[in-house]
Amino acid sequence: MDGVPETEGTPGSGAAGDAESSAEGTAGSEAAGATESSEGTAGSEAAGTAEGSGDAAKPTEAEAELAAQRVERERIERRKAEKQAPIEAGTKLSGTAADLLAAVRVVESGAKPVASAFSEPPAPRRPAPEPERRPEPVAAPAGPAVPAAQAVAGVRAVLTEGGAPEALAPQLAALLGDGADLQLREDPWQLLRVSGVRPEQADGFARALLGAECGPDDERRGRAVTVWLLEQAALAGHTALEVAALTTALAQRAVPDPDTAVQSALAEGEVLVFQDALDAAAPAAEAEAEEEGAERPVRVLIGLERYALAEESLADALGRVMNSVPKEDGSAADWERAAASAGGSAAELIRAVAGHGLVLHTGGDASGAEAAALLSAARGLGLRTWAAAHSRIGCDRFTARLAPSDLPGGPQQGPGTGVSTVAGLLSGAEGPGRDADGALVLDLLVVLDAPQLDVETAAMLAESLPDGARLVLSGDPGVLWSAGPGRVFADLLAARVCPGIASRTPDPGPIGELISGIGVGELNQVEAPGKEVVIVPVRDAGEAVHRTVQLVADSVPRALGVPAEQTQVITPGHGGAAGTRALNAALKERLNPGPGRFGGFDPGDRIAYSPAPGRTLPGRVVKADADGLHLEIPGAPVVVPKERVEQCVRHGWALTAHQAVGSRWPAAVVVLPGDAAQSLTRPWVYTAFGLAERHLSVVHGVEQALPRAVAEVTAKPRTTRLPALLRPQVPAAD
Repeated sequence: MDGVPETEGTPGSGAAGDAESSAEGTAGSEAAGATESSEGTAGSEAAGTAEGSGDAAKPTEAEAELAAQRVERERIERRKAEKQAPIEAGTKLSGTAADLLAAVRVVESGAKPVASAFSEPPAPRRPAPEPERRPEPVAAPAGPAVPAAQAVAGVRAVLTEGGAPEALAPQLAALLGDGADLQLREDPWQLLRVSGVRPEQADGFARALLGAECGPDDERRGRAVTVWLLEQAALAGHTALEVAALTTALAQRAVPDPDTAVQSALAEGEVLVFQDALDAAAPAAEAEAEEEGAERPVRVLIGLERYALAEESLADALGRVMNSVPKEDGSAADWERAAASAGGSAAELIRAVAGHGLVLHTGGDASGAEAAALLSAARGLGLRTWAAAHSRIGCDRFTARLAPSDLPGGPQQGPGTGVSTVAGLLSGAEGPGRDADGALVLDLLVVLDAPQLDVETAAMLAESLPDGARLVLSGDPGVLWSAGPGRVFADLLAARVCPGIASRTPDPGPIGELISGIGVGELNQVEAPGKEVVIVPVRDAGEAVHRTVQLVADSVPRALGVPAEQTQVITPGHGGAAGTRALNAALKERLNPGPGRFGGFDPGDRIAYSPAPGRTLPGRVVKADADGLHLEIPGAPVVVPKERVEQCVRHGWALTAHQAVGSRWPAAVVVLPGDAAQSLTRPWVYTAFGLAERHLSVVHGVEQALPRAVAEVTAKPRTTRLPALLRPQVPAAD
């Protein structure tokens, strides 16, 4: 490339901590030490349900997805209520752990809390609105509930009195339900239920309303901060926190008696407590310990009901998939002939799927050909097959791979094979449809980009499978984990409860060689005769922005023939002098200058649209009118109302790695400013560099922090319960 030196060292890297807010605001840093951020949203903490064009008869994909999630949670809650026995736990615990478990049992029995657990009677519980019941996940929603104007006015008056922003009134009125203003006045720390509000802000609001009655030892404050910390932990990927981590974080938030705060939250049903065996993998040792009267080693965890139910439901559903007899389509000899015809790792995958309900398939981008061969073979044996990818780009790439391995005679030789996004499959907007029981009409589901599955999405997928269906989770274990809580794919790989097939198909070319080395902690120099990998050293963030614009607009199109619209810029975070905001502003000025009359956007702008937290869809602005901002999104056009634009839409020439994961572009420019050095991790580097198909440019300003991160900084740990929940339910893999 003109004026761009090729590297003699090693290519650059990026950072996992892409969140705009500081780490001190998350329980991942305060409580559990995990700082992997939820960078997958396009600047929105809202679900973004208002993506439709205003046609009430045709719900949008985001609305349908949110409705499906509500229905699934209600079904999970009903299943939990049907369980006859309470959690068996705590018979040999003592101290704080015993107190916590005793508090749960008191709540389950309906009796008042014991005096030793609570110094003051708990505040009256806020009433929960009756959930709206819907028969099927695919049912069209009526749209998000809009609080009455009178209710919003009442909440606005309380907010004004306490010095809080009036703009929070509609959201609080919807969250708190009936009597929201009275609830907020009685318990000002309910303000923490609004996403983005921090404890110190809620404290100021409470002081303004309560005066001398307000203090750090207020039981209401302890409960609210406990829930807030667990919600922040979920943003960092945890589904629960150990008691010690949670109480430490509470102490850092000036809660004088953390144990009592946790017990109060338990008594009010705000959180749940669990104990997981630490040595469940050694049943013989456990039995010996029981005979000798020794205490069974356990860890006590505290979590929010939402994620606890999802994780338990996921474990139950996966157990059902593993233990049910797969549908018999084709004899063993037929499956073997199909495997022999495929050869290599694809043959191993086909043989594993022939005899098991759940199979894990690991590998890089090239391993997608093996999943395509599996679907083709299964369809030839009469199975109804389907694949689901994380992004629309992923769907299109897999569809292209599927075509060469399709049956020569076409669909008439067997049931059709379809490819959809995971969100579209769950919402009913895409996919094979559902039967009368609400199960997906298929015999084999292959989920691509499996590391991107959070516990709630994975639970909905697994619960949607009919008895006898096979499930294959396929993905690259080296990429960043899901934006939502949990690490489903990694937990399943670690638990070893089902067959795992590792692809032996390497990713081709210099970029594939580079990525393979990063995956094992080595940042190697690679030969790139066609300028497949180029390093652009920079001294500061200003130079990084300048060189990035030069690469996208001039050097890459001229030297490699890749137009600017097919080049994606990747950077660690949204803020900073070389974050997505600064880069998008510079790229817009060069590639599509305009006045930005509609929320900063003009026709032709590349955008990143977030219909729901953790989901980012690339697209382009078509026009703006009284209806809103019209976007061209792969799959369907979208109209975002004016009041939702700021929350749901960002410029998209530059994305974070979490926003881009699951997609690939002909060319990628990875920008590594010097201020990203402290947050570099191997998974981020692996993900960001792997987004390029033909060409990778690295705007490198982090010096030796790059090889150090690749060699030493692995994925941040996440606290989850899935492995412990799986062990007693499913047999070990053959």
